[in-house]
Amino acid sequence: MKRILLTLMLITSFGTLALKAQKIGYVDTEYVLKHMPEYTSAQKQINALSEQWQKEVDQKFNEVDALYKAYQSEQMLLTDAMRKKREEEIVKKEKEAKDFQKQKFGPEGELFAKQKSLVKPIQDKVYKVIEQIAEDGMYAIIFDKSNGMLYSSPRYDKSNDVLAKLGLKPGEFAK
Repeated sequence: MKRILLTLMLITSFGTLALKAQKIGYVDTEYVLKHMPEYTSAQKQINALSEQWQKEVDQKFNEVDALYKAYQSEQMLLTDAMRKKREEEIVKKEKEAKDFQKQKFGPEGELFAKQKSLVKPIQDKVYKVIEQIAEDGMYAIIFDKSNGMLYSSPRYDKSNDVLAKLGLKPGEFAK
């Protein structure tokens, strides 16, 4: 009788522990995004803009450098008034170049805004699929592998599930 009661208690306690166990998984969002053609296209657009604006920034700073070198070579021949005018012109051009650089690449710059407008809808699409997979698979938690996970078992990787729900296959569009 004691054995049966003990066995029954053990089965009940293991059943309770099994119910309390929560499923977890992780997704490598970088891996998923690299397989999405719209993300690859958005990144190409962002890179092209970045390169174009960087060339413009470099050109503006090269102009400042040329003005400064010309000023240095002519400095001894200029009057005080002319020297002051040239110095002000150089400072003004340098400020314009820095302002342009900040406008394009700063934290509130156009590149950041363009990246946000192109990439955020794609990320939202991925996160909705992750949420759906979590709900369908009754996962308590799904981590993002690219945000600081120190160890992850491939058994819990749901990245290919996300690709499948997005209608994509591993290996497509990946660099």
